Amino acid sequence: MLLIKNVKLYTPKFVGKKDILVAGEKIIHIDDEINITNSFIKIIDASKYIAIPGFIDKHVHITGGGGEGGFSSRAPEITLSRLIDGGITTVVGLLGTDSTTRSVENLVAKAYALKEEGISCYAHTGAYAFPSPTLTNSIEKDIIFIEPIIGIKLAISDHRSASITKDELAKIASTGRVSGMIAKKSGHTTLHVGDGKKGLGLIYEVLSEFDIPITFFQPTHVNRNERLFDQGKQFLKDGGYVDLTCYSQDRFTPLKAYKELTKDNIPLDKLTFSSDGYGSYSNYDKDGKLINMGVATVKALYNEFLNFMKAGYKIEEILPFVTVNVAKSIGLDNFKGQILPSYDADILLLDKNFDIKFVISRGKILKDDTGFIKKGNYEEI
Repeated sequence: MLLIKNVKLYTPKFVGKKDILVAGEKIIHIDDEINITNSFIKIIDASKYIAIPGFIDKHVHITGGGGEGGFSSRAPEITLSRLIDGGITTVVGLLGTDSTTRSVENLVAKAYALKEEGISCYAHTGAYAFPSPTLTNSIEKDIIFIEPIIGIKLAISDHRSASITKDELAKIASTGRVSGMIAKKSGHTTLHVGDGKKGLGLIYEVLSEFDIPITFFQPTHVNRNERLFDQGKQFLKDGGYVDLTCYSQDRFTPLKAYKELTKDNIPLDKLTFSSDGYGSYSNYDKDGKLINMGVATVKALYNEFLNFMKAGYKIEEILPFVTVNVAKSIGLDNFKGQILPSYDADILLLDKNFDIKFVISRGKILKDDTGFIKKGNYEEI
């Protein structure tokens, strides 16, 4: 058992100074004061800290992205300590451009590995390719029978995508929806959106002709350019989820996007942020030739949180975009994304400078204020 004492608690809402009691993987009690004396209870004096829910990153290439510049450009698999260092206690892994040298089998195995090592990890079937690569040769069976798989990955409006039609997109999204209903999972389709001409247009074509709820289409990278972001504003107004990628500061960051959204009074209850960690970012010339590429850091989510703090925003203003909103978007909101009794004990303890001092995932301390950070198997090799 674990008892966190005298911590300033954000659930994400600020509720004052509280004690938090953890048993196993769950939060079992929160109160103004909890006094238990037992040799089996570890007590953390958190009077100098604030507690927030662990970050949920819904878009990470846990088996490595890249590969667009040849075999040597394939990014490595993510390591446990990198996720912990970024304050991520729940992650969703997915494939990207390359689903030939990468596979859904590899992705699921990595998801199981990260879970064994201490954090919560889920995955998507599919990739940029069409027909969607799967583990069981069936999107339905992947979602229904493969425990970590909660949804589908696909790409649209991108020169690297499979250029699917509206009928094909409708069929994939419908398959995910029904499979999710059967398995009690989200069943949504995460849509990588590139710089292509249509932007979110293909989604709207499907919505205009088919009876699929808008929430089952979840576009990401929507802040990659102003034109696409304008479509994203309308998508939020229409009740859809929009995911913003935590780009470097010289690009259109979630902070810059947030300022526009609040200025225009856009609803924010379905806005989420993600890192695209270990995925490649690339630039091409007008002929489609690769100019350069790099790999995104999984710490981008935490860095963006710091950017908001430095800009003077309130913690409770920003936390939903990396916690509870994300949990809702992927169907985990009955046990993830908030610090409440019966929820998973995924907790970050931050000091006054917002440095992460403790990372607690599913009730286990994976990072503490002594400098300890848990490493995955073979990280030292």
